[in-house]
Amino acid sequence: MKKTQLYILALLIAALGLSAFAYKWKVLKFPVAPNEQTEIWEIQARVEFEPKKGPNKVTLQIPNNPPGYAVINENFLARDYGMSIEPGKGSRAVQWQIRRARGVQALYYRATIYRDQHEVIDAAEPKPVTAKTYEEPFATARAGLLDSVREKSVDSASFAGELVRRLHDSNPSQEVQLLTETFNSQHDTVKLAKDLLADRQIAARIIYGLELVEQDAGNTLTPFLQVWDSDQKTWRTLNAINGVEGFPENFFLWSTAQKPVLLVEDNDDATVEFTAKTSLDDALETAKERLRAKDRNLIAYSLLDLPLDAQEVYKILLLVPIGAFIMLLLRNIVGIKTFGTFMPVLIALAFNWTGVIAGFVLFVVIISLGLLVRFYMERLKLLLVPRLTAVLIVVVLLMAMVSVISHKLDQPVGLNVALFPMIILTMTIERVSVAWEERGAGYAIRQAMGSLIIASLAYLVMREPHLQHLIFVFPELLLVLFAVTLVLGRYSGYRLTELFRFRNLAKDPIAESSDKAAP
Repeated sequence: MKKTQLYILALLIAALGLSAFAYKWKVLKFPVAPNEQTEIWEIQARVEFEPKKGPNKVTLQIPNNPPGYAVINENFLARDYGMSIEPGKGSRAVQWQIRRARGVQALYYRATIYRDQHEVIDAAEPKPVTAKTYEEPFATARAGLLDSVREKSVDSASFAGELVRRLHDSNPSQEVQLLTETFNSQHDTVKLAKDLLADRQIAARIIYGLELVEQDAGNTLTPFLQVWDSDQKTWRTLNAINGVEGFPENFFLWSTAQKPVLLVEDNDDATVEFTAKTSLDDALETAKERLRAKDRNLIAYSLLDLPLDAQEVYKILLLVPIGAFIMLLLRNIVGIKTFGTFMPVLIALAFNWTGVIAGFVLFVVIISLGLLVRFYMERLKLLLVPRLTAVLIVVVLLMAMVSVISHKLDQPVGLNVALFPMIILTMTIERVSVAWEERGAGYAIRQAMGSLIIASLAYLVMREPHLQHLIFVFPELLLVLFAVTLVLGRYSGYRLTELFRFRNLAKDPIAESSDKAAP
């Protein structure tokens, strides 16, 4: 395969890995830092009413894909009640039923929500509005108010905003005083604004939301007015008191259904009040819960859905490629010699339980004692397989001896020597012994030290908490590592140690001789 094809393949693999990473980070909101916390809110609606004799039916509008937030968990508490979720056009409602009930009834709905900067665009065009007829003097008052508002507006949204401000003016006009003289609540005023807009064929609707402030009880929903903008083909939201367009910060949209938020059959005295509490939760757990609520398949085919013990295993296994890549850089680019290809990586994994200093010492002790035994066996003239088996037995006995002695010395770190890969230790002893005999003690010690240096560096990199978190939560980043490995696989130039070793060859001998000849 030509280098160009290899580079294109590596580029595609890296792009695939980075795209998957960006999608999980930006869209699915997986945290890129460990122990990152995010703000969540617990919102509770408490319905209270005095039941009538016979069957009672309660209908409560509940959030349905609110803009700016995601509902990650819902709980319903209504003892002895039957319950069903009634989907509507862009809305949802929970319906509780009971055949007989006594005493004051309290029903609960609780939602855990998470801030999610997604927008919900409702582009469903409403039906044409039909104006009603009213008796005098109300018809004249409505017409007069709307004519005066029209002079200070340019479109449906500004018309509605000016109308809302007129209705809430501290010094209302005679028309407003007449139209609102029997009003008792803010809801009546908002409904009047909606009806007045209908007089001018402007479609409007009332929606309800909750300002997210910590409050134990007594919080109520706030009505907002939405006006259909036929030019932009969307609903524009207006504050129902001051006419300002848009949702305020920390506003949670509860219901867009054009129905009462709470409806208890034959009972107008039923009440619903809201509480809201905020807390910090682990960002990764929050992202998992949000994806489970949205689409379970998004989380079902990932490492995060494995049992916890399996996750712990993969948290370690996924770091092996990182250690192997560190070894690749130090061997092929820097030029450090090692025994074996993956021995330093396995030793680095063993350092996770011993620590780098204690592991370094234990490794040197085991290898040194094993070498003494190996050199003695050389005199016995054993064949290769029996010799390796004998060394393996000696290595296991040495590990057990080190553990017992360290336990007696009250040094628990020595017990972790059992976590060293004994096969790798056996093969290392054999290779050091052969290299010692064939190329001398210096060469063998340099390669052994090189292996330990790479193992120590790989251990330090693999212990980095941010790296551990990134590789486990975003394992697709290993594709980027894979792509870089493919590119480095074709590198056949000088290593850094070779450049230093042969640096004199790069010098100009003529210039050097001239410098030496100069007085």
